[in-house]
Amino acid sequence: MINFTDEMKEALGSAFTAGLAVTVATSSAAGMPDIALKGSTMAFDNDHLAFWERSHGQTLRNLEENPQVCLYYRNPQTRLSLKFFGVAELLRAGETRQQIMDRTVEFELSRDPERKGVAVLIRVDRILQAGQVVQQRD
Repeated sequence: MINFTDEMKEALGSAFTAGLAVTVATSSAAGMPDIALKGSTMAFDNDHLAFWERSHGQTLRNLEENPQVCLYYRNPQTRLSLKFFGVAELLRAGETRQQIMDRTVEFELSRDPERKGVAVLIRVDRILQAGQVVQQRD
């Protein structure tokens, strides 16, 4: 079962203001990997992460072909390191897209003034901490 701890939610929720960014790893259908920093990453609920994809770059293209994703959070000061594995859903319209946009940090939204971004909702299936599985979907 996946149920984010308060520590996980707080870490993700404060990452941008702490000067940290979550690294998002994706892969094309052909297996070409890519990584990108996403300052808007958040715990959307107890078992989903989300971020605002404003760049329409390689991350989005990869997720359109292959929804498997890994997100890596690391805070060197607290020594907290988390890997989240899951499946992404791309939301171009609708209530959940609006909810994600409403919760996105203002700095990220200010770089998308026309709000043409895509909300990315990730169902988390596994979480690793210090190389050990700490939560896994049944």
